[in-house]
Amino acid sequence: MSALTLSSSSAATLRADAVVVGVVKGPDGPVVAPGGETVDQAFGGSLAATLETLGASGGEGEVTKLPAPDGVKADLVLAVGLGDAPPQGASHDPEALRRAAGAAARALSGKKKAGFALPAEDEASVAAVAEGALLGAYAFTAYRGKEDKAKDAKAGKKSKARGKDGDADRGAPLAEAVLLGTKPRDKGHKAAAERAQVVAAEVNRARDLVNTPSNDLFPKSFATTVQAAAKEHGLTVEVLDEKALAKGGFGGILGVGQGSANPPRLVRLAYTHSKAKKTLALVGKGITYDSGGISLKPAGHNETMKCDMSGAAAVFATVVAAARLGLRVNVTGWLALAENMPSGSATRPGDVLTMYSGKTVEVLNTDAEGRLVMADALTRACEEKPDAIVDVATLTGAMMVALGSRTFGVMSNDDAFRTTVHELAEEVGEPSWPMPLPAHLRKGMDSPVADIANMGDRMGGGLVAGLFLKEFVTDGTPWAHLDIAGPAFNDSGPFGYTPKGGTGSAVRTLVRLAERAASGDVL
Repeated sequence: MSALTLSSSSAATLRADAVVVGVVKGPDGPVVAPGGETVDQAFGGSLAATLETLGASGGEGEVTKLPAPDGVKADLVLAVGLGDAPPQGASHDPEALRRAAGAAARALSGKKKAGFALPAEDEASVAAVAEGALLGAYAFTAYRGKEDKAKDAKAGKKSKARGKDGDADRGAPLAEAVLLGTKPRDKGHKAAAERAQVVAAEVNRARDLVNTPSNDLFPKSFATTVQAAAKEHGLTVEVLDEKALAKGGFGGILGVGQGSANPPRLVRLAYTHSKAKKTLALVGKGITYDSGGISLKPAGHNETMKCDMSGAAAVFATVVAAARLGLRVNVTGWLALAENMPSGSATRPGDVLTMYSGKTVEVLNTDAEGRLVMADALTRACEEKPDAIVDVATLTGAMMVALGSRTFGVMSNDDAFRTTVHELAEEVGEPSWPMPLPAHLRKGMDSPVADIANMGDRMGGGLVAGLFLKEFVTDGTPWAHLDIAGPAFNDSGPFGYTPKGGTGSAVRTLVRLAERAASGDVL
């Protein structure tokens, strides 16, 4: 991950490959945002006019590159749009800063050092710029050969005069981001930067896992990766293999995984704090590859199914983040890991599985497998009587139909808890929307041969999946379900601080929830 430093230097005096300044949309054209004053002076006060001549407006995510004039020690000036100016006396929206810093970091791929002179007058803005820059500088290079990496580095040195968000050259990540105009010795600024480094590192951990191909990331190897991280960060880890799952009666996880040569796993990862008063349980869907099983997915729907373990990746990363931040809350992560493949041993449509809870499920569609592994993990998590449970899953295409590719749905058995999770997601910049669990849709899952079927009404399919999971949450435990099917994997071009491929969706929401639980504000 890129290095991050704080500096009280001005934008004009830092020796670097590039310096980033913000531009907002003014009533008469672009206006240089606070932090870029010294660069504007070096342009003789004409930076905004120069940008307007080049077609820049200050629109969000807009990136314009200029040769640095005399008086600026960096080689390049990069102006990034912040969108509309905030009301007089108000601070810039943290998410606008986060996205701008991310767009700038992506546009500076291949550079060694860049100064970010974006508005950073308080801890919230320092945190936003730091987080955006670190998330925007992400690149997944594990599978590129030496020759390809060399080409990437060379390509990153080239730059267009002007480009829109998403046009960044493919290159090695920006090596170092320097936050200018900050106070390196200020406790608040230092804490904000340090938190941003941890959160960004764990979001990027989740991204790496999601981007790893399924021939290398399967249930056993995923569990091994978790064990290594647990040892590094002092976490407790327990891995149930296929024999332990069979002995324990985890029929959902076993039923989904029985068609694969790579047997399933259930991983329990726990962080505890001696002064914790609350316990938060997180459950993540970890289908390391989803072919659909016997209900095989059609051509064109298989290529990105390595991302079906994004929920488990988010849960894993969140538990590690809680440990690294030393939060005063106990956080337990449950990773339900399986590979859904068709074979002679695979579960068939019409089969009946006996779940860990003792309930029986008629499997009408083997491609509705995520809810089966999650049901077992939810029941097991409830046995430890946490104060609340949140599950995270790329669960349904129906949620993408409802909310698009950038927003996840939030369902819950507790309206107040659903509202809390939704508000925290919005606070950290992860778009979400509260969704209902209509009781009348439950009847569609009635089965003539089992307690419940894994499919119900086609209309409202995302809500049906949530209702199915609700059946396995016991003892009235406050529970929320995040269906991240849309934002977990970005098939289109990068934007803001979001790369193409794995996004690390829900990690920041879950970390903020854990922080609020630690402070006693929620749960």
